[in-house]
Amino acid sequence: MFELIDKGLLTAVTSPITLSECLILPYRLNSEALEEKFSALIVSGSNMMFMPIDDSIAKQAAKLRAKYNLSLADALQIAAALAAGSDAFLTNDIALKRVRELKILVIEEIAPEG
Repeated sequence: MFELIDKGLLTAVTSPITLSECLILPYRLNSEALEEKFSALIVSGSNMMFMPIDDSIAKQAAKLRAKYNLSLADALQIAAALAAGSDAFLTNDIALKRVRELKILVIEEIAPEG
C-alpha cells in the first residue's frame, strides 16, 4: 500500500487522529526531528490528504458509533475517510469489517505471507 501511495497510484487520507496516534513514539523518544518528519508526512506528504475534523465529520462519526458501536477514534477516522470520498479504509482491526459504508481492508488479510 505504501509503495502505491509513494508512486502516486493511491492517495492516503489522514486526520488529526492519525497524527495523534503516530506522534506517540516520537514524543516517548523525545525526538523533535522524528516528530517533525511524522507531522510533515501525515499533514502534507505527497499523495496524502489531511482531513480536519469538522462538525459534519463529527456528526457522521456519531451516526457510525450509534450504528456499529465503534470507538470514538475509529468512528472519526472512518467518517473522515467517507468525507474525503475514500473507497477503502486500511486497518489492523478486523472488527471494523462490520462497517458497510466503505470497504475495510485489514492489513493481515492483504499483506503477502512471509
